[in-house]
Amino acid sequence: MYSDKKNVLQLVALLRAHGVRRAVLCPGSRNVPLVQAFATCGGFECFSVTDERGAGFFAIGLALHVQASVVVCCTSGSALLNLHPAVCEAFYRRVPLVVVSADRPAAWIGQMDGQTLPQPGVFGGLVRKAVNLPEVRTEEDEWYANRLVNEALLEVDHHGYGPVHINVPLSEPLFHFTAEALPSVRRMVRRDMSDEGRTLAFFLKEELPKYRRVLVVSGQMSSDEAVGVAACLSGGRVAWLTEVLGNCPSASDAVRGFDALLYAAREEDLQALRPDLVITVGGHIVSKRLKQFLRRTPSLVHWHVSPDGLPADLFCALTTVVEASPADFFRLFFRSEALPSGVYAQLWHESCTRLASPETGYSEMYAVRRVLEALPPHAVLHLANSSAVRLAELCRLPEGVEVQCNRGVNGIEGSVSAAVGYAAVSDRLNFLLVGDLSFFYDMNALWNGHVRSNLRIVVLNNGGGAIFHALPGLDMAGDTRRFVTASHGASAAGWAESQGFTYLRVTDTVSLLAALDDLLDEAATAPVLLEVFTDAETDAEEQRNYYHAVKEEWKNFLR
Repeated sequence: MYSDKKNVLQLVALLRAHGVRRAVLCPGSRNVPLVQAFATCGGFECFSVTDERGAGFFAIGLALHVQASVVVCCTSGSALLNLHPAVCEAFYRRVPLVVVSADRPAAWIGQMDGQTLPQPGVFGGLVRKAVNLPEVRTEEDEWYANRLVNEALLEVDHHGYGPVHINVPLSEPLFHFTAEALPSVRRMVRRDMSDEGRTLAFFLKEELPKYRRVLVVSGQMSSDEAVGVAACLSGGRVAWLTEVLGNCPSASDAVRGFDALLYAAREEDLQALRPDLVITVGGHIVSKRLKQFLRRTPSLVHWHVSPDGLPADLFCALTTVVEASPADFFRLFFRSEALPSGVYAQLWHESCTRLASPETGYSEMYAVRRVLEALPPHAVLHLANSSAVRLAELCRLPEGVEVQCNRGVNGIEGSVSAAVGYAAVSDRLNFLLVGDLSFFYDMNALWNGHVRSNLRIVVLNNGGGAIFHALPGLDMAGDTRRFVTASHGASAAGWAESQGFTYLRVTDTVSLLAALDDLLDEAATAPVLLEVFTDAETDAEEQRNYYHAVKEEWKNFLR
């Protein structure tokens, strides 16, 4: 029997799954659940060493001889600090040492409880990876514990060897041994282009025949990266989803507009679209519906392709990290003899192209479409986060428009500054689509002295954070609305004009269409700011009407 602590079960099962076979065990009480699992599971050769100072170096000696990872496990408190010299030696000598420390619950650190000190991150930069496992109370906690252990163990031998630290908080009771077996766990692996791609080629040859419904999802990418991926993915053999941030050429085989489909279709309609393998490339994906759709897909297998080889378990199904550029990976991928037939890709294309983009009345959605679809093909489009990036996803951009967005953290700050900085050294027209709160938050970007006439700013001003109206379950009664949406009556006019901008005010369809010529004028000698005034309630109603029309269109398609 094993401990009922699920973080312990995940850890020990994953160590065994990753091929770790030796453990140096130090005495204590807090680490009893760990020691008991190592000692009784049958997968480890265990060594008992009382003094942690010596135990760490003993483990180093084992690892050097067997040329494989070795665990050293200790109890909480100062016991862990006594491993510090060995960890330092392992770091500079590049020894694959896995430090596993039991810990008290975080609530008791610094409360005069025995054997407590801040253990997470105690080794600082002397370990390749340090993780602090959660105490598992939910399925998400268990997924998180699994992910963290996998991440740590992947770093032990990533581009050389070195120590990692896995800290395991454990609440009392410590001595409940009710689990009959270690769980079946998800092990992540890393593949790379070593040996001129033969390792990865062998992996693809072995694995690809297992999957017939292959879905490629490309997140935020530069234009050059996207062109390289598009060249590899032409031919329609795999379904390929991308968003406006993916910068994929319009003439490519990528499927767009999938977010509307995922909104309109019922669960039973989506069964045939569920992949058995999803391959992600690039950066962030905006669509929350796509993330939820893939997280709900049973038995999903996820490969993430990234030049840095770092795991990103976005759909809670990651099994393989491929350390390679997307273009290099797909060149090998399409040499395989076991490629999908293309039927699945065609199904995605047919489902999404059946949904047109319904017209709306005057609103921020209407204004965004009119502006973005009128952009010159050589333009650069900068998107702020929240409403701006989501509304842009509903548009068809002209071929050649490059898209930029601060999507690394998705924050409100810096959207204007980043666009100004980019335009300052660009020889193209640069357009920024930004909401009112994001603009006013970063309005000093117009004051930095580097604003050029190639900059065009479109401010969507509906008197507050309109995206908050769309949050499900949020009660906006009383003063809640004012505080959540930061309601205001400000205008960018005075500030823009004082900084030398040509200012354009839009309040309806007529003034919008009239302002487009000035906004798009490449011969303009001053930067341009177009402020689109709309009503938040009307914006919300037009979006509801839009998605209702999409849903009705899907129903008609099914008939």
